Amino acid sequence: MALLTGLGAGLHTASWGMYKDAPHEGFTWATYFRSPIVAVVIAVAFVLGTEIDPTTGAGVVVLFGVTYGLERFCLEVYKGFLRVEDQSKYTIPMQFAVGGKVVENTPLRLAAGAAYVALGLTCAYAAHRAPEWGQGLPLLLTVFLVGSAGGWISAVGGAWKDAPIEGFHLFKFFRSPGISFLYGVVMAFLTTEYFFVFLGAIGYTVATIETYKTFFFPNRPRGKFQGKDPLFPELLTWRHSFVPLFVLLWLGVLAAATMALFGDPPGLFR
Repeated sequence: MALLTGLGAGLHTASWGMYKDAPHEGFTWATYFRSPIVAVVIAVAFVLGTEIDPTTGAGVVVLFGVTYGLERFCLEVYKGFLRVEDQSKYTIPMQFAVGGKVVENTPLRLAAGAAYVALGLTCAYAAHRAPEWGQGLPLLLTVFLVGSAGGWISAVGGAWKDAPIEGFHLFKFFRSPGISFLYGVVMAFLTTEYFFVFLGAIGYTVATIETYKTFFFPNRPRGKFQGKDPLFPELLTWRHSFVPLFVLLWLGVLAAATMALFGDPPGLFR
């Protein structure tokens, strides 16, 4: 089940990524399966190294969210700070940029990447220590702080990257922390580990927001391709063949969550 859950998380993120990017960048199976491979490794490692039980509904939901969140973090670090590619095809630079201009200095870019990773690790460590550091705080407040933390990182990172080109949007900035907190509450019903609440909340936040942007506005170019015509227009129709898989994966997660939440949820909220 660890392998299947990790594969599902990876296929989910690969599918919405392909759906939005393929008409502009083309499609290769190697790129499509990059996220599933990374996600499987993460999921198996978490099952072997933690107490997540992927044979239960709660375990599947937690593992899916945790895997999703960490896979997205790893891929964003790679694409933003390690990968070097031509940025002229993008409206919004995908490599680390300041004020919308790509930082070409490699040591400086790597230093920024190291700082970003350190921030993520610090938040993860703080989430792990939340039972100790949050003593005396109401449980809901602790869940709010832990659950929304990843959303704040996403919001600040998104504004840093997008605002110089698209402008700053207040609703968009607070969207990720708000949704992340709500998912943090859900995760807190399914696990007692705040570390999993932190990772799972941001994982499901990304999955939800990207589902909304991708499939509720299918003909709106992704921000990074705004104003650019598709280079592979034939893929605008072909990409629809992946929608049933995407929907099936969501239904599987929702079924597992329903089974867990309406059964005997083993989390912080009882």
